[in-house]
Amino acid sequence: MKTTLTNETIREITDRLGLANADFAKRYPGESGDRQALHTVYGGAHLFKAGSAQRLGKAAVGTMNAFARDAAEFAAAVGLPAELAETVYGRVLEKLGREPIEDFRIDFEDGYGVRTDQEEDGHAVAAAKEAGAGLEAGSLPPFIGIRIKPFNDEFQSRSIRTLDLFISTLLDSTDGKMPANFVVTLPKIVSPEQVSVLADVFDHLESGLGLPAIELKMEMMIETTQSLFDESGGLSIPKLLDAARGRCVAAHFGVYDYTANCSITAAYQEMTHPACDLARGLMQIGFAGTGVRLSDGATNIMPIPPHRGDSLTPDEIEENRQVVHRAWKLHYDDIRHSLKNGFYQGWDLHPAQFPTRYAAVYAFFLEGLDAASERLTNFIDKAAQATLVGDVFDDAATGQGLLNYFLRALNCGAVMEDEVQDLTGLSLAELRLGSFMKILDGRKVDR
Repeated sequence: MKTTLTNETIREITDRLGLANADFAKRYPGESGDRQALHTVYGGAHLFKAGSAQRLGKAAVGTMNAFARDAAEFAAAVGLPAELAETVYGRVLEKLGREPIEDFRIDFEDGYGVRTDQEEDGHAVAAAKEAGAGLEAGSLPPFIGIRIKPFNDEFQSRSIRTLDLFISTLLDSTDGKMPANFVVTLPKIVSPEQVSVLADVFDHLESGLGLPAIELKMEMMIETTQSLFDESGGLSIPKLLDAARGRCVAAHFGVYDYTANCSITAAYQEMTHPACDLARGLMQIGFAGTGVRLSDGATNIMPIPPHRGDSLTPDEIEENRQVVHRAWKLHYDDIRHSLKNGFYQGWDLHPAQFPTRYAAVYAFFLEGLDAASERLTNFIDKAAQATLVGDVFDDAATGQGLLNYFLRALNCGAVMEDEVQDLTGLSLAELRLGSFMKILDGRKVDR
């Protein structure tokens, strides 16, 4: 057989490709398969206590007891499929009793407001001590962090001081131990330099406090048009990621600041506005493959009854029920919209939203469970060869997507460990590998 290229030429070419592929793999590592919180609850820093998660969980259960006394009432309120009502209702109540909040953000921005320097100093120290007490007591949610003020001219010094006070006090109260999955959220980003400055602050804090390098992580708030496009018309997200220097773990979409930035009037600033869908799509493109987790924003219509007291009239009781149910339905539908568009996390602003958060996510995964199980089982059985199941043609990339589906369903509590094993034939160890190809390689070895 005749060839033209020498071995040396081929080696030179493939060496170049090897370097390029290594650079690509470093920048785009893909999803880790680790747990992602279903929601982030924002609460003013002045209100935060070590037991805030448990207190808010009790309030969420109280709302369920008052306005969803059984599965049928809850299903009718939010639109749950009848065949899932009992399962979802039971799992929501169990979740609210066991782990009502998955992620909490101690907020020094919109949920806190502008206060005197003396007040904010005091609240930063107090909140840090409460976080330390929660860490010792085991009462913190599995994910936690703080949102600082933006790095604009007005707040940049205040924001850095609050961060310094909080981290320094927290570590002093915990003998140098940070809570697991701790992040700092940077809002209203308009330039990569703001992200770079936060990374610089982290460097100084780690050095001064004896923390390991890259211990402190950040989340970006995507809520300005400049955080999507730069002055030359290019996508800003890659530049923001470069500026973060490996510290960015998540990006949160800020619905209301973003729509206001787009000059959309307040009456139409809502989760499902087309401008928001465009922004989410750009976020998905910009962050795809980087391992950065995406979160949607919040529904700002709260399920709060307008009438209070122990001697309400029948009409007032009915109006309370309708108001709460309408707000629940809106929240449920907004979450479904996010899930269908690939955003598996969102914000909640009130404990009465927790039931619909979990119900929407659980129903989303349970509805597609049988079809996804069949498709994934076919993939595993046929060792990643493309296969046709019904009228849906799958390839190996879709196999990874199906595996991610089950990992998310398992991590969020929509399905139980024994259910996933029965449905897919995969062991928990295989599921936790997080890689479709690794599962197949492992099974080839076993054979």
